[in-house]
Amino acid sequence: MPRDAAHTDTRQEILDTAYGLVGAKGFSGVGLNEILTTAGVPKGSFYHYFGSKEAFGEALLADYFEAYLADLDATLAEPGLNQAERLMNYWRKWQATQGSIDYQRKCLAVKLAAEVSDLSEAMRLALKGGTAGIIERLSHAIAAGVAEGSLTVQGEPQTTAEDLYHVWLGASLMAKIVRTDAPFEAAIGTTRRLLGLAPH
Repeated sequence: MPRDAAHTDTRQEILDTAYGLVGAKGFSGVGLNEILTTAGVPKGSFYHYFGSKEAFGEALLADYFEAYLADLDATLAEPGLNQAERLMNYWRKWQATQGSIDYQRKCLAVKLAAEVSDLSEAMRLALKGGTAGIIERLSHAIAAGVAEGSLTVQGEPQTTAEDLYHVWLGASLMAKIVRTDAPFEAAIGTTRRLLGLAPH
């Protein structure tokens, strides 16, 4: 295997391993030794791939949002559906993922926003950029849905996209507290109302 490929694979292995650990324990709650031991990577090699734990956290978020946005793009382009259906599929995926006990699938934006935003400016900016990318895509999908007539909104699509993202972020945090799906069911109702869709 070429050296660059080995470097990339090892770096990615560290990131992939960290998702479940950070999803379960938070960023501060996971030590580098635990990540490297779980990944089967020699402890002395961490700084070969990342300059610091903060740089590692920034890379983890960048990697996470790259995959998240690719999945969101696919969801919002699913053939045979209108934009309203695609958007509701996205929210249902959100509920299924955040309601799951599988920490590998948990949203790192939800998990880390409150924890790291005050601790690391670099990680805060990574979160800001990633969530802005999500809202931008939702805004475009909402605008397309209005244009095709599958949904109606009051005000600008960008504002509606921001409002909906905030609703779902809050619902995810409340679901952690109450440990039921009630916050997500309420978010579904709010989402349908903001998109001008009939309640289910």
